[in-house]
Amino acid sequence: MKLALERKLVTLYVDATRETARMLARSVAESFVASGYEIASWKGHPSIQELATTNAAGEASLFITIGGDGTLLRAARVATECDCPLLGINTGRLGFLTELDYGDPRIAKLPELIDRGLVIDERIALLAEYGGHSYFALNDVVVRKGDVSRIVPFGLSLDREHIADIPADGICIATPTGSTAYFLSAGGSIISPRVDAFGIVPLLPHTLFSRPLIVPAAANIEISCDSEVAHAHLECDGDVLAEIGPDTVVAVKKHPKRVRFARLSPLRFFERLEEKMRWGVSIKAPQR
Repeated sequence: MKLALERKLVTLYVDATRETARMLARSVAESFVASGYEIASWKGHPSIQELATTNAAGEASLFITIGGDGTLLRAARVATECDCPLLGINTGRLGFLTELDYGDPRIAKLPELIDRGLVIDERIALLAEYGGHSYFALNDVVVRKGDVSRIVPFGLSLDREHIADIPADGICIATPTGSTAYFLSAGGSIISPRVDAFGIVPLLPHTLFSRPLIVPAAANIEISCDSEVAHAHLECDGDVLAEIGPDTVVAVKKHPKRVRFARLSPLRFFERLEEKMRWGVSIKAPQR
């Protein structure tokens, strides 16, 4: 569906540690201000904050991230809470989740292109619960053993049915969005964004018969840590958010809100795989 912004207020979420991102943010902000937009900066570096014309970052009609995929993942937590769509500009390495790459001539015309209407691409996210706290993840939730060398078992349950005790370094649960990230590196399957499902894969399992699972997104997943686990980590989108003790359980389910990506045109997912990750391309084929 097409989205027209209700209010001409855009929030910039910038990787302020990188000079390229800061310079591009200044250019983007200037083009929006010249087009009659208000600009807010989400807790930016002072060099970014000075670009803001308002402090109402949480009231924006659109979040624009400037950085890499990690910047977009961090912004997704905030934007989803604010019920605001995201549009990413990549100044990092891969830029699989972002809409535009650094140097794309359309960046200079963003206000005009946005005024014409944006395409909304909705994605499911994860909600991890542990110790009375809830954690958001767009890509994946990982429960991983701490700094011990031995293999330890992790219990896995689905809708209160115990599935397995897996001797491994940990377990990764991924959304379709995250299926092309750490989940893929751990041996998981690529899941089309149009599939309402999650993937589960053990990390370095000490067994010959461990395989990835694809489960319905409506499922309630539980990962239990064995009493032998001295401590483990709960990670969401690559950030360590909690220490997990022995004989405890991490519950994971679908987040009640969907993440909304704003796009200039509909995403062609498998073309993106080919462009960014060389999907289906021979190693002998010339670079495009």
